Order: sequence, then C-alpha cells, then structure tokens
Amino acid sequence: MARREIPEINAGSMADIAFLLLIFFLMTTTMDVDTGLARTMPPPLPPQEDAPPPIRERNVFEVLINANNQLLVEKKPMALSELREAAKEFIANPTNSVNLPEKEEIEVPFFGVIPVTTRAVISLQNDRGTQYQMYLAVQNELQAAYNELREDISRREFNMSFKDLDDDRQKAIRMIYPQKISEAEPRNVGGGR
Repeated sequence: MARREIPEINAGSMADIAFLLLIFFLMTTTMDVDTGLARTMPPPLPPQEDAPPPIRERNVFEVLINANNQLLVEKKPMALSELREAAKEFIANPTNSVNLPEKEEIEVPFFGVIPVTTRAVISLQNDRGTQYQMYLAVQNELQAAYNELREDISRREFNMSFKDLDDDRQKAIRMIYPQKISEAEPRNVGGGR
C-alpha cells in the first residue's frame, strides 16, 4: 500500500501576518493614562548671587505624614478631619494673630487695598512609607481649604459661586488667597514599616 504524503502548508508569511496584527492592535488600542494631581510648577528662578531672603517661621504651615499615615501639623498630632479648618485659619489669618502669617496690604482689583497673607506657605512632607491614599487625602483637604476660602469670599462679595465668576474676578480672588503648597521630597521620618 502506497503511503500518501501530506502536502505541506506554506507558513512563510505567518510571521508577517502576526507582525501586522500586532502593529494594528498597538495602533488602535487606547491605554488608560493615570492622572496625577493638577499642579502648576513655578517658573525657574533667575540665577542669584545673593541668598534668598529667609522665610519667617510664622509664614510656614508644616504638614508631615509619617509611614503610619499619621499627621503631624505644626509639630502636633492632628486628625485628617481637622486639617481643612486648621489650614483655612492659617491661610486667612482672620484675627491677624502674631502666630499666623503676616499680612501685607495690597491693591486687589474689585476689592481695593486689603490686607492679605501673601507670604503664607503650606509645607507638605511625607515619609517614603506613606500610603498614596493618605497622601491624596491630605492633598485634597489642603486644596479644599483654598477652594472653600475662595468660594466664601466669592459668595460674600459677588453673590456668585467662584467657578461662575469671570476670569478677572477669579484672578482677583486668587490674589487674596494664592495657593502656595510646597512639597518636599519624601524621606524616612520615622514610624517605619
């Protein structure tokens, strides 16, 4: 009985087809991009020969997050739920306290000459072991403090929500409450894992 040979299948172009399919899927597939925090970086400073002026301690609101996700605000433990109000008090300094940022009178469009805490800076530092969720929660509370202050003055002065104001009025309110959050590089500050 004669054995019949099975004809070979030409697979020479299979690699080309697989490569074309790979390119097709790479070009047509959309990748989810993780979005980060919306922050505008300050412009680079011009080279200076003199040292920058010292920052007075009263103008800095220190927020530290350790590896156990505990807050230390102005060298005192604080619950996350209390952070927003503490930050609002620091930013606005409503009683002109000597322990809070110094006020400077500036000309603000639509408001005239008013005292503003232009030198107030929130310094945020976290430990390398801090959970990202805690870091974001602290960022959200600090951002909410600025948002609430801006919303309050917008409602009080213009009887409108801040987001509904025109650009000029929003810019004026941002001059009153400029957002200054300084983030230091994470470090190992204790409470390790």
